[in-house]
Amino acid sequence: MRRDNGPVVTISCVSNVFIKQMVFPKKGDFEEGHAHTFDHVTLLSSGRLQLNALGKSTEFSAPHHIFIKAGIEHELIALEDNTAVHCIHALRDGGRVEDIVDPASLPLHVNRLEFDEGAFYPMTINLKPQE
Repeated sequence: MRRDNGPVVTISCVSNVFIKQMVFPKKGDFEEGHAHTFDHVTLLSSGRLQLNALGKSTEFSAPHHIFIKAGIEHELIALEDNTAVHCIHALRDGGRVEDIVDPASLPLHVNRLEFDEGAFYPMTINLKPQE
């Protein structure tokens, strides 16, 4: 079970581009320390964020791109309510993988019948109790 002060997570993957959206509903909510295999960009789209890595803290305000170096453990802490970040990177493990599309992300003009039903997953994980 996830902790109560974690982000609400939504994941998409289209054409080998992976996006993990994390929305931190409350100031002080955080993503636990972790590291990645590859360098990537985290887009801070709203709010303010503190990134802790290598014993140092850096504060960022949206909108901002944040470079995340491969192999460096880091944690993210929201500095204000409703802070949103998006980790974006290419999948690099070989051939193309199937797309992961949240039906809620499709604009009205897109014909949902063009997508294989197997491509749709319940990709939104609400890790916080509803208030």
